[in-house]
Amino acid sequence: QVQLVESGGGLVQPGGSLRLSCAASGSISSINTMGWYRQVPEKQRELVATITRFGTTNYADSVKGRFTISRDNAKITSSLQMNSLKPEDTAVYYCRFDSTWSRDVYWGQGTQVTVSS
Repeated sequence: QVQLVESGGGLVQPGGSLRLSCAASGSISSINTMGWYRQVPEKQRELVATITRFGTTNYADSVKGRFTISRDNAKITSSLQMNSLKPEDTAVYYCRFDSTWSRDVYWGQGTQVTVSS
């Protein structure tokens, strides 16, 4: 059984930085797209950033220039470096891995990020 475990969330002041990490465990072969999503209460989960196995990245307009997604294919991990954080970045952040060879999609349990003074 595949599990994704996130780490790195917490409380930070506006303008600060945080780095989120997501690691996979279990029987997993190849991951096509790794992504980060976020959700606030009573709103739909939204895409923050994705990266394909070839390194192609995609970002939500609201985080472009501030967030950077990366991945390590050998370790099957992904990171999200978040700089210049704003109060509106406050949310629960989830990682998502999409299998290359099947329709399997894996989600992490979520990690809280709070940006507040």
